[in-house]
Amino acid sequence: MADKPVIYVLNGPNLNLLGVREPEIYGSDTLDDIAGRLEDRAQELGADVEVRQSNHEGHLIDWIHEAEAEEARAILLNAGAFTHTSVALHDAILAVSVPVIEVHLSNPHAREPFRRKSLVGEAAHGTISGFGALSYLLALDAAMQL
Repeated sequence: MADKPVIYVLNGPNLNLLGVREPEIYGSDTLDDIAGRLEDRAQELGADVEVRQSNHEGHLIDWIHEAEAEEARAILLNAGAFTHTSVALHDAILAVSVPVIEVHLSNPHAREPFRRKSLVGEAAHGTISGFGALSYLLALDAAMQL
């Protein structure tokens, strides 16, 4: 394990389009903006972050397994639409001992009914949602307390 704790920050489908995709829901920050803030905050906390994004479910699963193998402190996971559909992500979370914190920019419970069920959340240690880009920083702070 590295000298500093490592937090994996995994982002799912369409999050590469942050800043241009439905800014009225997801805000104007890009994923790079969020990653920069996370890196700054992690440095303040004495940690490192590994920020990744993929539109492919299997990549997210592989990275969850990698976080376990690398003895990561925690995983912050914004699975995007996979949140509501992926039994495979649910099972990957349950298969590892690394705590997973589900993160969402918007509040899924205030949106369409199909977004109110979270297979990821059912397996995660906890969920932080509805605070825009701040959700990630709140999740990072929580991860460092685990």
